[in-house]
Amino acid sequence: MHSVLLVLLSLLGLYLLQTLLEFRRAIHSVGWVPLLPRNDMTESYPARHLPGPRLLLNPMWFLGQVIRRALPPIRYMSREPSWMIKGGYQDFAAAGKDAIALAGVFPTPRATIFLADAAAIKEVATSRARFPKPLRLYSALSVFGSNIVASEGEEWKRYRTITAPAFSERNTRLVWDETSRIMFDLFDNVWGDSPEIVLDHCVDITLPIALFVIGVAGFGRRVTWTSDLIVPPGHQMTFKDALHILSSNLGLKIILPNWAMNLTEHTRRVNLAFSELKQYMVEMVDDRRSAETKEKCHDLFSGLLDAAHDDPDGGVAITEQELIGNTFIFLLAGHETTAHTLCFSFALLALYPDEQERLYQQIKGIMTELNGIPTYEDMNLFTLSLAVLYETLRMFPPVPGIPKYAAEDTSLTVDNADGGKTTFPVPSGTDLQFHVIALHYNPRYWKDPHTFRPERFLEEWPRDAFLPFSAGVRGCLGRRFFETESIAVITMMMLKYRVEIKEESEFIGETFEQRFARVTASEQLLTNTPGRVPLVFKRR
Repeated sequence: MHSVLLVLLSLLGLYLLQTLLEFRRAIHSVGWVPLLPRNDMTESYPARHLPGPRLLLNPMWFLGQVIRRALPPIRYMSREPSWMIKGGYQDFAAAGKDAIALAGVFPTPRATIFLADAAAIKEVATSRARFPKPLRLYSALSVFGSNIVASEGEEWKRYRTITAPAFSERNTRLVWDETSRIMFDLFDNVWGDSPEIVLDHCVDITLPIALFVIGVAGFGRRVTWTSDLIVPPGHQMTFKDALHILSSNLGLKIILPNWAMNLTEHTRRVNLAFSELKQYMVEMVDDRRSAETKEKCHDLFSGLLDAAHDDPDGGVAITEQELIGNTFIFLLAGHETTAHTLCFSFALLALYPDEQERLYQQIKGIMTELNGIPTYEDMNLFTLSLAVLYETLRMFPPVPGIPKYAAEDTSLTVDNADGGKTTFPVPSGTDLQFHVIALHYNPRYWKDPHTFRPERFLEEWPRDAFLPFSAGVRGCLGRRFFETESIAVITMMMLKYRVEIKEESEFIGETFEQRFARVTASEQLLTNTPGRVPLVFKRR
C-alpha cells in the first residue's frame, strides 16, 4: 500500500512539474511578468514584454468558468466569468499598451494575447494564413452538421461559395417586409389600444420578434403572434415552440454531452426541441426537392437549397447534413444576437430621453414626407436609426472576443499610452483574442466612450475600431440581414411608442450612474446577454 501511494505521489509530482514547466514556457513566449493581481500591472518591464495576470485556472477554459461561478473571489485563481464584458478597456489602460497577455495553469498551461489595437487587429484579421481560426473552440457549433462558422481552409471556401448567394437583395427585402408585418401585427393584434405596455424584461418582446423574423426570412415558415398552435402529425411540438426552446437554450445543447441532456425535465425538453427542429428541416428539404412545381422563395433556406446543386463531376456540392448545419448556424447568429442588441437599444433610448426624442423627430419627419408605410427602398433614409443600432453595438457587442492563433512565428506592433509603440513576438501556436469591448471603449478611437452618443456615427468614425461583425473575409455574412431587421424594429417601435425605464420602489433615489449600471447589466453566456431590462412602452 505504501509503495502504491508513493508511486501515485511521484506521478502527481511529475505532472505538476511538467505543468509548471509548460506554464513557464508559455509565459516566457509572450514576455515574463511576475504574478500580479488584477489592475496591478506596471510598465517597469522591458518594452517587448506584455503585462497581464497569471492565474491558476485559465479563464478561456469553460469548466474553469463554471468553477469560478461557484467560488467567491480568490486572488490568482481566475477571472470572473464575464470579465471581458465588465472590464472594458481598464486592463489595457493599466498596462499602458493595447496588448496584454493572460496566462493560466490548468487545465492546459497556455498564454493568450488580447488585442485592443485597431491596426494590429486588422493585420491579424486580414492575414488568414498567419492567423487562422482555432477550430477546436468552434467544434461544439456543429451539433446539426458542419457549417461555415466551424470550418477553415478549403472547406470554409466551399461553404462560403454555397451560402453567400442566400444573402441576396431579395432576401434582404423579405426581411424588411416581414419585419414590418410582424411589428404591425404586434401593435394591432397584441398590444392593441393599451396606452402603455409594461415589461419586466425587454427580451420578452425582442426575442419573439427576432424568432418570427428568422422563422420566415430564414426558414420560409411564417409565424405570427397567435398562429402555429396545433402540433402537426408526426411531431410532438410545433415549429414555433421547437425553434423558440432550442434557440433560447442553445448553450445547453452545445455544452452538455448527449447523456446529460436526459438528466432533467428541462434538458429533456431542450433535447426534444433539437430533434423536432431537425425533423422539420429534413421535411423542408424533402418537400422542396420533391415538389412538382418549384415555388420561388427568397428565404435563406431556399437560397441554400438552390445553391446546393449537383456538382458537374457527379458529386454533391453540399450534403443534407451540411445544408441543415448551415441553416442552423444562421438561426444561431440571427436570433439571439438580434434580440439582445434590440433589448440594449431600447434600454439606452430609455436612459437617454433626449437621444430618443431626436430619433423620433427624424423618423416622424421622414414619415410625413413619405405619407405612407416605409418600404425597403426607404430604409437608408433612417440614418439615425442605424446610428442608434451602431452605437448599441459599440457599447454592447454581441461577441466580446474573437479568437485566432498564430500558425507561424511572427510579431505584432501595438500603440502605447505614451504615444510610442511596442513590437512583441508571437510564437507559433500562440492564442490571440480580439478584445472587442476594449477596442470599442479605447479612448484613442472613441471620444467619451462610456456615453451613449449615436451622432458619432453620422460623422467620420474609425471603421477599423468597430468590430461587432468581425473583420476581414471572415466578417459576418448576415450583416445586411441583421441591420435591415434591426432598423425596421427600432424605427417602427419609436414611431408608435415612447420607451421609459420601469419605475420600481426599491430603486427610488438611485443616481443615473446606478440606474445605467443596473439596467444595462449583462453576463457573458453564449453571447453578451442582458440581465434584466424593465421597460414601459407608452403609446404616442
